Amino acid sequence: MQALAQAEASTEASTEASTEVEQNALFRDAMSQFPSGVTIVTTIDSNGTWWGFTASSFCSLSLDPRLVLACLATTANCYDAFARATHWAIHIIHTDQTDVAMKFASKGADKFDGLAWESNGHGVPLLPDAAVTLECEAENVYPGGDHVILVGRVTQTVLGEKSAAVYFRRGFHSLG
Repeated sequence: MQALAQAEASTEASTEASTEVEQNALFRDAMSQFPSGVTIVTTIDSNGTWWGFTASSFCSLSLDPRLVLACLATTANCYDAFARATHWAIHIIHTDQTDVAMKFASKGADKFDGLAWESNGHGVPLLPDAAVTLECEAENVYPGGDHVILVGRVTQTVLGEKSAAVYFRRGFHSLG
């Protein structure tokens, strides 16, 4: 009787694990159905090294004060730099910059190679010709599961001439 109970418990645990894996896959697929803008977030660390990542988890948070948020995986190579950063920039890309977004979404690449980056007064790298650039002062960092939520106070807003790209169903799209 005890062996039967152990077998049932083992089967139940296996089903729950399978269901968890399936639910994670379904959740990921569901999130790909939500169109979002694409951003490249950049900063500089105390050693003068530039860091950046691509984020589609970005939104405005408040108008007064001007706050935005972006989410970063705690496993990202740049996590420590952003967790300690005092300033960063968020660049909303346009469709001509999707290759840059893909580069910043990868690990190990020399992400800043190949473009003539500029930097602001804090040394934060600025992506030339972005659809929008938001220069930010770090406001807060909050835990959020396997990510952190970076909240920045917008100190400078620059509007570019091109329309922003949209990410939908695992692909880049143009609205214009």
